[in-house]
Amino acid sequence: MPTLRIVFLGTPQFAVPTLEALAREHEIALVVAQPDKPAGRGMKMHVPEVAAKAKELGLPLIQPLKIREGLDTIRAAAPELGVVVAYGKILPPALLEIPERGFVNVHASLLPKYRGAAPIQRAIEHGERETGVTIMRVDEELDHGAILALESTAIGPDERTPSLAARLSQIGADALLKTLRGPWTETPQDHAAATHAPKIDKSEGAVSWSDPARVIYDKFRAFYPWPGVFVGDLKLIELARVDATDDGVIDANDDGVVVQCGEGALRVLSVQRPGKSPVRAIDFVRGGGKLS
Repeated sequence: MPTLRIVFLGTPQFAVPTLEALAREHEIALVVAQPDKPAGRGMKMHVPEVAAKAKELGLPLIQPLKIREGLDTIRAAAPELGVVVAYGKILPPALLEIPERGFVNVHASLLPKYRGAAPIQRAIEHGERETGVTIMRVDEELDHGAILALESTAIGPDERTPSLAARLSQIGADALLKTLRGPWTETPQDHAAATHAPKIDKSEGAVSWSDPARVIYDKFRAFYPWPGVFVGDLKLIELARVDATDDGVIDANDDGVVVQCGEGALRVLSVQRPGKSPVRAIDFVRGGGKLS
């Protein structure tokens, strides 16, 4: 396929490898990212990673508060194709109609599984051993369009969201370039097999030692680094899998504190109380702290 004139919509780091890849082989007519927002304890303005990369590459950039505010600018850019990667907002029909070749999306799951905002976290949370990336046609429903390509990858037993996201972002960039080289084949999704990956809520980090160790550990991997997992108000900063069968706190040494769960056990290496700095679990216990 010849060079395409593309409008690119994306916001976080996950979308950056795709933007970089497209800029090498195609013409980026316009980049659209979410606005800068205050973040962190100091509430300093955070520039979205896609916006920062667009500026670095010297690409035209807009950051409308609402996507409808940018429609005239997008039309004026006269894109042949739209590409969206983790933009963070639903795309209105008026936008989808602008590029003559429509929009395609890089989605971080093997569709139709895990449609929605948090496919990487939900796959880990549910103990999946495999996930991947789907290149798909964008339509007016959420992650509903026809599939153009699928690329799979294993999820390691101890893998956490950041490392999986980094790998999937590169797999997605490579898969999109390959897809755009053509020819395109569009395969409708099996909508009856669809599962959903809703946005993570902080309250979901709550766990209990009566839960199976596998459930706690998968949540820990999925919700790392945010929102993390908590027993009461105690945040479990670092956990590891371990074999154990006794009840309660069954071992405590400089390697951590082993706690029996509803099924199996986990080694707690470090913890954090609200408003405090993280400490080693063994020091916390020796100082009179309780892990339950």
